[in-house]
Amino acid sequence: MRCRWAWLIGLLFLAIASAARAQTPDSVSLEDLTWTELRDQIAAGKTTIIVPIGGTEQSGPAMALGKHNHRAALLSEKIARQLGNALVAPVIAYVPEGTIDPPSAHMRFPGTITVPDDVFETTLEYAARSFKLHGFRDIVFVGDHGGYQKDETVVADRLNREWVKTPVRVHALIEYYDITQTDYVKALEARGYSAEEIGTHAGLADTSLTLALDPSLVRLDQLQAGTKFGRADGVYGDPRRSSAELGQIGVDLIVARTVKDIANAVQER
Repeated sequence: MRCRWAWLIGLLFLAIASAARAQTPDSVSLEDLTWTELRDQIAAGKTTIIVPIGGTEQSGPAMALGKHNHRAALLSEKIARQLGNALVAPVIAYVPEGTIDPPSAHMRFPGTITVPDDVFETTLEYAARSFKLHGFRDIVFVGDHGGYQKDETVVADRLNREWVKTPVRVHALIEYYDITQTDYVKALEARGYSAEEIGTHAGLADTSLTLALDPSLVRLDQLQAGTKFGRADGVYGDPRRSSAELGQIGVDLIVARTVKDIANAVQER
């Protein structure tokens, strides 16, 4: 009798394991899917692909160099899940960050990685061409960093002119980034925080947004004030009162606005 029960239990576990292995993962990340799973999802109507663009750069002594990459990925996942018909491409982490000789902008700090604008634009272009080939109809660029927003638009405009007689469109969602400089700042100011404290880089707004999405990227014991003109350590603002609660305001604004803009762009097309 024991052998029989052991045999039945073994069969049960084997069936459960087989079902688990056969199940498509609950993921909106293109990287998590097999090519056949992706093919089937596109055929079923998931024809929007979000291309998250980050950047590897200094963010003061308190935030990890990959801040933009992590934020772009996490925000894109939230946006895709709300849309329901979208998937998320791998993050583009190599972006224009200044010159090497002489080092300028963030390139003055160890760990920042830069590429020329034309290289970046070519990367975006051929990512979009790849997605068009595979059946995506709406290709959406969302960039977490301000320095390359114009490049996104250049590529989108060029491809849309070329593809005007096709059903495929590229959307450079500049609003995704602009919200962090406008609506999010206004929301923080309405709660009594000054523009100097909110800052423009590694200040209260930037740090809070990161805390809301991935607190492991922030070294709380290293938070220190800079000035509106910046400091030798790359801080523009004062992050000392940063919190995940304040950051969630920015997350909600970015996701809601981007979901709306993508839905409208797809409808208009």
